[in-house]
Amino acid sequence: MWWLATAVVVAGFVVGGGYGFPEEDLVVKLPGQPPVKFRQYAGYVDVDVKNGRSLFYYFVEAADDPYHKPLTLWLNGGPGCSSMGGGAFTELGPFFPRGDGHSLRVNSKSWNKASNLLFVESPAGVGWSYSNTSSDYNCGDASTAMDMHMFMMGWYKKFPTFRTRDLFLTGESYAGHYIPQLAIALLDHNEHSKDFKFNIKGVAIGNPLLRLDRDIPATYEFFWSHGMISDEVGLAIMKDCDFDDYTFASPHNVSKSCNKAISEADEIVGEYVNNYDVILDVCYPSIVEQELRLKKLATKISVGVDVCMSYERRFYFNLPEVQKALHANRTNLPYRWSMCSGLLNYNETDGNIDILPLLKRIIQNHIPVWIFSGDQDSVVPLLGSRTLVRELAHDLAFKITVPYGAWFHKGQVGGWMTEYGNLLTFATVRGAAHMVPYAQPSRALHLFSSFVRGRQLPNNTRPSIDG
Repeated sequence: MWWLATAVVVAGFVVGGGYGFPEEDLVVKLPGQPPVKFRQYAGYVDVDVKNGRSLFYYFVEAADDPYHKPLTLWLNGGPGCSSMGGGAFTELGPFFPRGDGHSLRVNSKSWNKASNLLFVESPAGVGWSYSNTSSDYNCGDASTAMDMHMFMMGWYKKFPTFRTRDLFLTGESYAGHYIPQLAIALLDHNEHSKDFKFNIKGVAIGNPLLRLDRDIPATYEFFWSHGMISDEVGLAIMKDCDFDDYTFASPHNVSKSCNKAISEADEIVGEYVNNYDVILDVCYPSIVEQELRLKKLATKISVGVDVCMSYERRFYFNLPEVQKALHANRTNLPYRWSMCSGLLNYNETDGNIDILPLLKRIIQNHIPVWIFSGDQDSVVPLLGSRTLVRELAHDLAFKITVPYGAWFHKGQVGGWMTEYGNLLTFATVRGAAHMVPYAQPSRALHLFSSFVRGRQLPNNTRPSIDG
């Protein structure tokens, strides 16, 4: 049976504290890396030996007491974007690239303070993941979930001590498809397996694509509510557009008046705003890339965030010494590492799948689901996610167990949240963007720590304003 197949035979182990780890995947030190006490591993897991299809991973131990902390898988979206470039080295991993493009700095708010972290470049064709069979790049949600199931089976053979550890499945954006579909694949495995079973303890997804007919109109509602388009254009979209017919395959398969209004909105918003974070400045790549080549410090800071980090990480990942240290690019791919793949022919109709029934099944297996939203994201805004979570709760006949209200971090509002039936949570992160940990690292870590510890976000820690 395919769900019992495994894909990797591990030849060598290094033993630490009585636990086996693959010696060949140990990352001794990344170029320009500050000293740390935790270990890192990186390498490949073969998911289809016959076709030569392998997925690249990066694993980071928890900063303290890694042998008693859970395992968290993080996937970025796209479809076709790298979890190395996104989650690992821009958002929640232990290091960020420096402005010189040749070294790293410590992320003091890394999620490995609360959990062991596993990042995977998925599907094959993303980042350093590859296939020797070109037809494998014709893929979609179903094949991606199947390969990630095979990957997890193979990865547990490399790291057998994690087979019984609590497993949390997390991600953002199009991982709103990846993570629930993977969770279902793992639950199917558990139902059929008489041996090993995945110990899934929670699912959390940030700014997730869940259902197009609600997520797409939310973008234009966001534009209008944030003063980015006029009343006239906003009202025209609300009046003329029936988003029930909207699909990724034919996004403008709508009326002419709707097309006109959408085009006008997109033109007004323009290209000089980061739609993933509307309050963030933009980076001008021609300037930063010239500075990186000259080894000058190219970091551009906007409200505490390096807006040019994406260019700095691409420069860093394409250094031969970095790839060697990560055991990456073992087949000498004929292209440079990039954040999002241009190789994939991803099934364009898969984006239309309604994910709510999958989330319902996950919850019915008594697995908590958290949906969190940065409130400055116009691409998958909270306006859609909040409504969809409420509809899911209604479908499950869940009552409100925590009324909608502010949650607090460091004496300030971290965002707003509500909980349904003790298993379904919706939370916003104030001042965050599509990539929540990137824009609000401290609040994001607090939210994640609460999630993996099975705790509600604190709603009673507001400071006194008397006197």
